[in-house]
Amino acid sequence: MTDDFTDDASQPEPGSRRKRRPAVLWLFAGFAVFAYAFDQLTKLWVTSTMTEGERIPVLPPLLHWYYIRNSGAAFSIGENVTWIFTIVMAAVSIAILFQLRRLGSAWWALSLGLLLGGALGNLTDRLFREPSFAMGHVVDFIQLPNFAIFNIADSAVVSGVAIICLLTLRGVGMDGSRHVQTPKPSGEAKPAGGSTGESTSE
Repeated sequence: MTDDFTDDASQPEPGSRRKRRPAVLWLFAGFAVFAYAFDQLTKLWVTSTMTEGERIPVLPPLLHWYYIRNSGAAFSIGENVTWIFTIVMAAVSIAILFQLRRLGSAWWALSLGLLLGGALGNLTDRLFREPSFAMGHVVDFIQLPNFAIFNIADSAVVSGVAIICLLTLRGVGMDGSRHVQTPKPSGEAKPAGGSTGESTSE
């Protein structure tokens, strides 16, 4: 997955991108499944071995497991409108799937796979956990100093968004193409041999 970050100005031919597409889609699916499964397995472990509100030191004072259930978003924002986050996560998941027809980059496959897996992980909590369907509270358990308590799905979403931002800044398209802006010359050189007969606009 290093081709998208090289400074090589040459672009992959459309035919080569089509040949890479099945592998890129498998890569996307693999990261999505990994992020989702990792998130759900860790939540299952937390809910089956800890009681809500329990705090376990792991690498004190840096890392603790702290089991809470969050009805809102990060930093407990929007605790009374849980259904809105359910709709947002469902919309994000559908939007990602619609973008797959353009996917041709391994790095984009990684980022979108993490983003989809994380969104589906928290969406599963919203849909099927207490207190009710589509109003469920998300299981959070990772606590760092002076930071919100989060889970694996949150980490996958943030990582995916960070990679997307980096790819966008570097001009890497979702199809694997690289958009490099050519700097404009400060002034045009006059052609040798005198006038070419072309008129200039004033």
